[in-house]
Amino acid sequence: MIQEDKRQELREQCFGAEVLPSEVLNWIKKENLWNIWVPKTYGGLESSLTQGLTALKELAKIDGSLGWTVTLCSGANYFIGNLQPGKAKEIFLDATYAACFGGSGGVSGTAEIFGDSYQISGIWHYATGAPYLTHFTLNAEIVKKGSILKNEDGSPKVLSFIVPKDKVRIIDDWNTMGLKATATQSFEVKDVLVHKSCAFLYNKYYLPQPIFKIGFSVFADLTLWANYIGMAEHLLEEAISIMPKETLCDLEHIITDSNRKMFRYAKEVENRIMANKVLEDRFIHEIHKEASVSVQMISKNIIGVFPGLGVKASRENHALNQIFRDYFTATQHHIFSR
Repeated sequence: MIQEDKRQELREQCFGAEVLPSEVLNWIKKENLWNIWVPKTYGGLESSLTQGLTALKELAKIDGSLGWTVTLCSGANYFIGNLQPGKAKEIFLDATYAACFGGSGGVSGTAEIFGDSYQISGIWHYATGAPYLTHFTLNAEIVKKGSILKNEDGSPKVLSFIVPKDKVRIIDDWNTMGLKATATQSFEVKDVLVHKSCAFLYNKYYLPQPIFKIGFSVFADLTLWANYIGMAEHLLEEAISIMPKETLCDLEHIITDSNRKMFRYAKEVENRIMANKVLEDRFIHEIHKEASVSVQMISKNIIGVFPGLGVKASRENHALNQIFRDYFTATQHHIFSR
C-alpha cells in the first residue's frame, strides 16, 4: 500500500500533466513498477495476479494516466515470458537501464525475412508511454521474397517483435480529451533490421511462473478492468464531497460489485493454474463478458451522477473533470469498446 502522503503527492504531480513528470517516472522506477509481472530472477517483483491487480487499481485511483501507463507498460513487460531466454536476459539483466516495453496490438506493418533477421517497416498507433519506453512492441505480417506468407487457413502469417527505441520514430499525435500524460503516441519503424530472436508469439511462453500460464486475453481483461474500477473509485471519492452520499448509492454499489467480481475471478484463475487446470474457452469468455458488463454499468452510473456535480465539475482544472475525461478515454480501448 502507498502511504497517504505519497498518494497525495503523486496525485498533485500528475494532475493536468501532458506527460508524467520526471519525479513520478523516477518513483515508478524506484518502486520497480514497470516489472510488476517480471520474475525476480530477472529483477522483477514477480507479483501474483491478485497482488498486481491490487497495485494497478490503487495507481489508477491516484491518477488515471499514472495507473494506465503502469498497467500498459508493465503489461508489455509481461512479454518477457514470450521472449527467447537469451533475449530476455540480454534486455532485463542489462544494468544500464530499467526495461520498459510498450507498443501496439494492431497489425499495420511488414517484416521481411533476410537470413536470420527481419526487416521491419510500418506505422503503428497507440503506444502508451511512448516517450518513456526503452523498447517498442509491434505486430507485423511476414514477407518472404516479396510475398506475404500465409497460415494454413489462408490468413497472413503474423509475428510480434520487440524493437529498441533508437530504431523507432515517435509520431506526436496523441490529442485526446483524457489520459493525456500517458503520451500514447503513434510510431514508425522504417527498414529496420532485427535478429530473429526479437520475434515472439503471444501464446508461446518460455518462463514457468504461474502468471505466464494465464493467457494474454484474460491477463488484459483483468488488468484493464482494475483501472476502470480504480478511476471510478477516485471519482466517487471526489463526488462525495459535493453530492449527498445517498445519491451516489448506485455508483457505489456497482463499484463494490465490480471489485468483488474482479478479485473473485482473479483468485479462481490463480487456483486453476495452481491445480494445473487449463482455462477453458467458456471460462475465458465469461470473464470478458462480466468485465465488459461491469464497465458498461460503471460508465452508465458515472454519466448518471455527473450532471448533479454542477459547473465545478465541468472546469478543466477540477479533479472530477479530469477523472471523467480519463475514464471515458480509457473506455475506448478496443477490448472493452466492442
